[in-house]
Amino acid sequence: MKEYKQLLLANKAWAVELTDEDPEFFSRQIAGQKPDFLWIGCSDSRVTPEQMTMTPPGGMFLHRNVANLVHEDDLNLLSVLQYAVDVLQVRHIILCGHHSCGGIKATLTGGVTGPVDKWLDVARGVLADHRDEIDAQPTEEAKVNRLVEVNVSDQLVRLARTETVQGAFARGQDLALHGWVYDIRDGHIKPMMEIDRDTDLERVERPEKVLV
Repeated sequence: MKEYKQLLLANKAWAVELTDEDPEFFSRQIAGQKPDFLWIGCSDSRVTPEQMTMTPPGGMFLHRNVANLVHEDDLNLLSVLQYAVDVLQVRHIILCGHHSCGGIKATLTGGVTGPVDKWLDVARGVLADHRDEIDAQPTEEAKVNRLVEVNVSDQLVRLARTETVQGAFARGQDLALHGWVYDIRDGHIKPMMEIDRDTDLERVERPEKVLV
């Protein structure tokens, strides 16, 4: 059987199981969504936000891209952000990077072309800002891991500076930003930093190293 057909069969089994457990489940989904969380993460197939946080459907609004980057001209990200904050009024935005990120590896080693190469310009800027610290790491794995971490912190600050987030802070909306790193080696998510409306973005403290 072709793999895509297995996906369709799995979907039918999932829908039947949910309906058996809760006959009103899909009726509630039709009524609308009210998630507490916006998750901004990497597109990596090993990093599945709802699965690794055990969040049911309707609990998390999602945006994913290569290396979880915040481009100020990315209309996709900005549209998701605006809708999540202004319409859904999520209370938490989680920006999550992950161990062994292919986009971060490519930022360090090069070898990419086309749209991916252009996309990683933001990550290369992070590398330039933290070059001495990254170069001081003892192994290539450690270099990647530390760049993953500082990339999360720098992207979280970029996110906090967007018009949408600043507008929410200015009107006193209940909103907090969280920078996390998912360690593929053990499946654990490690919180690194938080930003809220009282955070001075000019003096925000970068996290200590959390990955070995």
